[in-house]
Amino acid sequence: FGAGQVLNNTWVGDITYLRTWEGWAYLATVIDLGSRRVVGFAVAGHMRSSLVEEAMEMAVLSRRPAAGLIFHSDRGSQYTSSAFRNLLERHWIRQSFSRPRQCWDNAVAESFFSALKKERIKRRIYPNRATAASDVFDYIEMFYNPIRRHGSAGDLSPVEFEKRYAQ
Repeated sequence: FGAGQVLNNTWVGDITYLRTWEGWAYLATVIDLGSRRVVGFAVAGHMRSSLVEEAMEMAVLSRRPAAGLIFHSDRGSQYTSSAFRNLLERHWIRQSFSRPRQCWDNAVAESFFSALKKERIKRRIYPNRATAASDVFDYIEMFYNPIRRHGSAGDLSPVEFEKRYAQ
């Protein structure tokens, strides 16, 4: 999977951990491969399937993709759960999984988490999950999507890439 694809053609998702004094916060994301835009995300104190369902619902509500969109993820239990698979089916989204032991299949999601942790979180431990969620929201909506440039998107931010793509 690579950049430069048609928007709302292929999305990728994954989960990462954020440290808080309350315990782990888990961040699930959905990223459009065409522009590298984070189109859905959710933060919670658990890794149940409802975490990835919430991120996917946000993506579907904001993008309204046509039938046949491909969603790619690892083979984690959240993504293979019947609840998540039913959600995809209701929205006519086709599911794609990484091959066993092939972590680079989901490199775009991993790259986003790496950028988030290097550029924003660094070695920070948040006081609580609400603060972590707020900071992640700020990073995604105020920096990553509208400002951060991506070589794979013609050195444009995801928002700028999508504006030009629409023209």
